[in-house]
Amino acid sequence: MQKEILRQTIHASGLLFILMENFLSLPYLIALAIFAAVIGELIYQIDKKRYIFLFSKILRCCRRDENERGFIYFFVGLSLTLILFGQNLAVANAAILSLALGDSLSTIVGTRWGKHPLIFNPRKTWEGSLTFVVAAFIGALTQVPLMAALAGAIAGAITEAYSPVDDNLTIPLVVGTVITAVIYFL
Repeated sequence: MQKEILRQTIHASGLLFILMENFLSLPYLIALAIFAAVIGELIYQIDKKRYIFLFSKILRCCRRDENERGFIYFFVGLSLTLILFGQNLAVANAAILSLALGDSLSTIVGTRWGKHPLIFNPRKTWEGSLTFVVAAFIGALTQVPLMAALAGAIAGAITEAYSPVDDNLTIPLVVGTVITAVIYFL
């Protein structure tokens, strides 16, 4: 459990991108997210062959298996979210908050207290999914209207539970798309 808490604390670091909006323009934020993904991949590849001071310890402590690249997909997901929804930073921020808060807290709660498996995915729990909805809703609500935040949070929880590809890519893209659609149609 300690490993998962450290892992999800690092995952929640996506909040820093929202804070950096006060200091960096959108193109720089996108470049920073892409740079983080590229550096992450380089560190991942080098770590397979030799120990890298500090980085290898964090990587080896936090990954669930040898081939996991969730942290790289996380930054790719942030990059794509900023590229696709950056013209409306409130939507991009809501999607990033849903990923950073919803995904992190749902994993901790689902792992620690989850007892009721989801239909079609017994590796995920109702407790974790409900936590995702609440955390993502609260985070998104700081950026977008109530109905858009709620729809995005529910869509994000469903994506987190059932995405066939790494959810670090799909959660912010689905959430951003749903929020944009709700805002457009309301």
